[in-house]
Amino acid sequence: MRSDGVRHRQPGVAKTAQQPISTGRRKEAIARVRLVTGTGACTVNGRPLDEYFPTRAHRMIVSAPLRLVGKEKDLDVVATLEGGGMSGQAGALRLGISRALLEIDPTLRGALKKQGFLSRDAREKERRKYGLKKARKAPQYTKR
Repeated sequence: MRSDGVRHRQPGVAKTAQQPISTGRRKEAIARVRLVTGTGACTVNGRPLDEYFPTRAHRMIVSAPLRLVGKEKDLDVVATLEGGGMSGQAGALRLGISRALLEIDPTLRGALKKQGFLSRDAREKERRKYGLKKARKAPQYTKR
């Protein structure tokens, strides 16, 4: 609590009337996630989850928090993704869903935290250095 009596909010979570909107990030990807009571449908950028993430591994990453708490059939996920690649977007969406679940029911924090779903993966692409071809790859050494 701040000195003026205002409570701090969890970073990356905005609150509307009934639908918590949360943000997840990974690498260059940003996911804005809204959970709505429904049948378990997941819509990403206006497309179904199976169409947006054709790889089964990415779909498993995204649906893991909902399966963990047993709400995969009770909540609809409406998400907007931008930036990054498939893997980064899947990780960002997982974090966004986890934060939104926490906003709905704070008692789920222990289970989500134990699985590591509330941790933001801070690894970023390393910058390229001058004299090198990539961040760490050096040009081939020539003796003469």
